[in-house]
Amino acid sequence: MPTSPSLAPSPASPPRVVRHRRADLIVALVALALAGWVASGLWRDPNGRAITVNSSDQALFEWLLAFGGHAVTHGDNPLFTYLVNVPDGVNLAVNTSITVYAVVFAPLTYLIGPPATFLVILTLNLAATALAWYWLLSRHLVRSPLAAAVGGLFIGFSPGMVSHANAHLNWTAGWLVPLLIWRTFALRRSRHPLRDGAILGVLVAVAFSIAAEGLFFTALALGVFVAVWALHPARRAEARAVLPTFLRGLGVTAVVAGVLLAYPLWLHFAGPQRFHGTGFDAVIHSEDVVAYGAYPRRSLAGEAGLGTQLAPNPTEENSFFGIPLLLLAVACFVALWRRADAGRRATLWALGVTAAVFTVLSFGPVAKVDGRRVDLPMPFDLLGHLPVVNAALPARLALIVAPVIGVLLAYAVEALRADPPRDRRTRLAWRAGFALALLPLVPTPLLTIEREPIPRFITAGTWREYVSPGGVLTPVPLTLDVYPDGQRWQAYALAHRQGEFAIPSGFFLGPGGPDGRGRIGPTPRPFGALVDQAGRSGLVPIITEGSIQEVRADLRHWRIETVVLADEVHGAKWPVDEEAIRRTVTALLGPPERVDDVWLWRVPQG
Repeated sequence: MPTSPSLAPSPASPPRVVRHRRADLIVALVALALAGWVASGLWRDPNGRAITVNSSDQALFEWLLAFGGHAVTHGDNPLFTYLVNVPDGVNLAVNTSITVYAVVFAPLTYLIGPPATFLVILTLNLAATALAWYWLLSRHLVRSPLAAAVGGLFIGFSPGMVSHANAHLNWTAGWLVPLLIWRTFALRRSRHPLRDGAILGVLVAVAFSIAAEGLFFTALALGVFVAVWALHPARRAEARAVLPTFLRGLGVTAVVAGVLLAYPLWLHFAGPQRFHGTGFDAVIHSEDVVAYGAYPRRSLAGEAGLGTQLAPNPTEENSFFGIPLLLLAVACFVALWRRADAGRRATLWALGVTAAVFTVLSFGPVAKVDGRRVDLPMPFDLLGHLPVVNAALPARLALIVAPVIGVLLAYAVEALRADPPRDRRTRLAWRAGFALALLPLVPTPLLTIEREPIPRFITAGTWREYVSPGGVLTPVPLTLDVYPDGQRWQAYALAHRQGEFAIPSGFFLGPGGPDGRGRIGPTPRPFGALVDQAGRSGLVPIITEGSIQEVRADLRHWRIETVVLADEVHGAKWPVDEEAIRRTVTALLGPPERVDDVWLWRVPQG
């Protein structure tokens, strides 16, 4: 297996550009077909179906698309809003604001609505990630289109990407990573460091505005890879020679990105409603050691009953490569290493160290083996207290391993095609190894459910008769991650140009967690707690005069004008008992009115 194929094509082969164009078209069609297949459950009815395991995040991203487009077209701040979490507001710079998507796709959001726009972006994200990796591999790392296709399609539809397709528009924007890699390495011998540094700076700003956590992970991975590569004896001289040019370009990148992100970064680290750390437990959201050899649920292997419950939820299956793929990756590494020259070994060594570092870091502060915690401190325990790092979920560091495996697969396929083993059994063994490793990981469609319809009270604009312009309306239960209706209603009103109404509470990350850390949603108040108890249990809680006074104080605090109960309430984690909620709110606020298809309580102001 040589390190690279011959530079000269055979006389009978078509020109390389023609071959690439044909391969590009085929890979693009395959990527789009796979992306449509994964999201096919939503394509059946974009406005009527939701992702089963993560309908709350889907509602959040739909709201972000509607709010971002509304903010830009109305001259509002797209990174801070008082429409949610009245009266304190929400700092969207410390949330997954996807500002660039909201702006670019605003015309589509106004045309077809937030749910359909969400689906378009999700599908394009998956396809574009595979295509971007294929482009980087085929144009810069390997000469064989087949090798690039194997690597690109694997990375684009790796278990972690398909898992995060359960509503994460930020993490499925993996197309940003190969672009960042390409522009970073373009700085090594750049003749125009000002231009190339500026291009990378703009790309960094775009990446921050779509997937800030992904940008941070990419920077960490590039830092580890470049450091290991540059310290290798075969590359030290080259690294010293290009270092001045590389640093000049990075300096320009820092200036350009710093100017573009000055306000978002200020909001993130010093603005109102900021917090430190995250609202999620790093131990729970760490990768199980066994998960690397397990199979994901949304795959052919998972459909065959080989899936596991090792992830904290189905959206966080970040490794789940299966033992055959791990063995294949090791075999590829060893075979490539044996035939590589010193320069290629530096690259392989850097890839291997990068994969090993982020595999270990993904285990979090305390290792877990098959669901059981092991009393053994891990490296992340030392790093997890650092600023910025303390806001990351360690399990997601496993996402860095998939591109490393994809590059190894591409290198190996190219080497095998350029110099196939002479022994027929060896050739068959390699083919069988690729088949056994990759076929079980072929993705299956995301699970979807029929979503509760938005009430006619909202879609017909009747709400405007009961809420003053910019006034406060609340559904019951109050809007949270487990009850996303309020933001779904608000997204509909904003995208259909009905005007603005604000809501208390909401699904967002904000201050109020232990030790100054963040939490999901605001600190609970009595009214929300009583309604939540009724909706979950199906029983009306004990209502006292004290309860009524506390609820009145909550309504004054939130400046609520109207309380609304839909006939069908969406519970993201459990069914909701609407009748128990109606009787509870009636006990607190008196008899409701029936308006269109909702129960409504007017709240006297003052």
